[in-house]
Amino acid sequence: MTVFNNNRSQRAQHSPQWRRAGRGIGLGLLAGALAAFTAVHAAPLGQSDQAATTAVQPAPLGSPDPAKQLPGAISVSDIDFKRGQGGAARLTVRFSGEGAIPDLRNEGSRVVVKVPNAQLPAHLQRPLDVSDFATPVGSVEARASGAGATLVLNTGGAYESLAYQTGNEYIVEVVPRVDVAASQPARGERAMGATESIDSAISDRSYSGLPVTFNFQDVPVRTALQLIAEMAGLNLVAADNVQGNLTLRLVNVPWDQALDLILQAKGLDKRRNGNVIWIAPQGEIASYEQAIADARSALENKVELVTEYIQINYHNAEQIYTALTEARGVGGGQGGSQGQGGNTDTGFMSQRGRLVADARTNTLMVSDTPKKVAEMKELIRVIDRPVDQVVIEARVVIATESVARELGARFGVSGTTSGGDIGFSGNLKTNQDNMNSVNDGDPTTNTITRGLMTDLAATNPAGALALSILNAGYLLDVELSAMQQQGRGEVISNPRVVTSNQREAVIRQGEEVGYVTIQPATAGGVATPSVQFKDVLLEMVVTPTITNDGRVFLNLNVKKDEVEGWVDTSIGDVPRIAKREVNTAVLIEDGQTVVIGGVYEFRDRDDVRKVPFLGDIPFLGNLFKNKSRSNEKAELLIFVTPRVLEVAQRNHRG
Repeated sequence: MTVFNNNRSQRAQHSPQWRRAGRGIGLGLLAGALAAFTAVHAAPLGQSDQAATTAVQPAPLGSPDPAKQLPGAISVSDIDFKRGQGGAARLTVRFSGEGAIPDLRNEGSRVVVKVPNAQLPAHLQRPLDVSDFATPVGSVEARASGAGATLVLNTGGAYESLAYQTGNEYIVEVVPRVDVAASQPARGERAMGATESIDSAISDRSYSGLPVTFNFQDVPVRTALQLIAEMAGLNLVAADNVQGNLTLRLVNVPWDQALDLILQAKGLDKRRNGNVIWIAPQGEIASYEQAIADARSALENKVELVTEYIQINYHNAEQIYTALTEARGVGGGQGGSQGQGGNTDTGFMSQRGRLVADARTNTLMVSDTPKKVAEMKELIRVIDRPVDQVVIEARVVIATESVARELGARFGVSGTTSGGDIGFSGNLKTNQDNMNSVNDGDPTTNTITRGLMTDLAATNPAGALALSILNAGYLLDVELSAMQQQGRGEVISNPRVVTSNQREAVIRQGEEVGYVTIQPATAGGVATPSVQFKDVLLEMVVTPTITNDGRVFLNLNVKKDEVEGWVDTSIGDVPRIAKREVNTAVLIEDGQTVVIGGVYEFRDRDDVRKVPFLGDIPFLGNLFKNKSRSNEKAELLIFVTPRVLEVAQRNHRG
């Protein structure tokens, strides 16, 4: 087993010095630097067979050695620019000897490298146009700066700059940022399914570790783990059977994601205990955890069982028993059935636990280990509590309004007499009687009888005006009748019911209306009359649900039926029923009244009856026509108001 200690002072004695630029962390990418690092860590990792290669470590930043700043001591021998993998720009600066002290800085869109102790020859002091390489660097400027040299890399877009030094070479890499590189493939390269490769390699979890960059070929897994522990400041323990090599190239990847990728690639897993991470093969960790679980189970099997009687106050003991015994797959224990001795899978109890429900006293008997019994009592305490109640009040309002007007006339001429009289009264019948009474003493006079040419009087008139003119044996009859009728009505039904939260409530009020039906005759028989009944009800069916924010969700059905009339048939009268119903679900504030439904009806009717041609004569035509007009309005509104009645739990008496 290898322990990677997060001790800064100890790591400083063994770890190489790396340069960090921008957000990324540059690590040695060349074989010589990697071999040197492996050789340094060979003793603590137990990898004695790793070959070591001597590498010159870069000098720390700060004041350079005055001896190395002598003119002509070190000079830049060559500047090379290449395109790396993933569209990265790679600038290599070679010196005539060792001991150069480069200093890299990011200044906005420029990456500036200053070498104060290396001269730049005149033939290298020129700008380089590298835009054709399709990298974040568009141009490179090399110029002398006093006794030293300065190189400026002009960049475009989002980038990360990395730098490292080995021997007499100083390498600067400018790579596109990960999110940009994934969405914009470089020119000349085939766009790869970045999201598919990432999804197949890692899970959907988010990472927030410090970005790291690795570019290794055939590096030992233990070396890669120690690198991550160094960068992240982790205390890491690796099992002895964590072996093997791997090749990886990760650019600006969070260290925790890099760790997961390495573990997944080698079939490893990790467990954290405080600030220490244990890494071992997945099978070893699974076996370890299974052994702990088996030990705990064996210990529980040795614990003495206790029995508790739990009184259920607001719930039903049999329902709680059913809910607990049907919770399969949670614990996998066996529980006792109600008086039948059978075994059922009870997930909330241990294998030796038993649960019995007594319906008469509404009590649960629990027999299990003390820990399980305490858990069961806490669970029942949460379940067995009173629920709030809701008062639901509905109002069904039916408002009707009607206006009718009718104007009609009757006109006629008839009868003979020797005298001449005029009669004027309220109607023609009275006029007729008056005219006949004038001639009662003269037996030779003919009796006057009423004769009408037109009879277009108003139906059930509220009033009439009649005129009769008797002259030269003729009787002229004229009668005008009129009717105006207004009606207004309002029917209010107000059902109200109280119910518990999430419990359906039903309230009905009405009657059964009977009617006669005929049963078909069977073979050789006769038809049989029977009486059927039809419900005519005012009904409300509602299921309330109180939400966490104090509002009420109602699943509501309101119905109101009325008998509007009867239909005459050959076997009896059949009722004609007007039905009004609304079925809806609505969310309402506590105590708020809302209209959940409504219907508005309006009828306007004009009728004219007249004698052809005569009815069209101006003014006089009114004696030969009947006019009627009616307006009817009907409106149905259904209101509902819920009110929550909070029920407080009382302390149980001992």
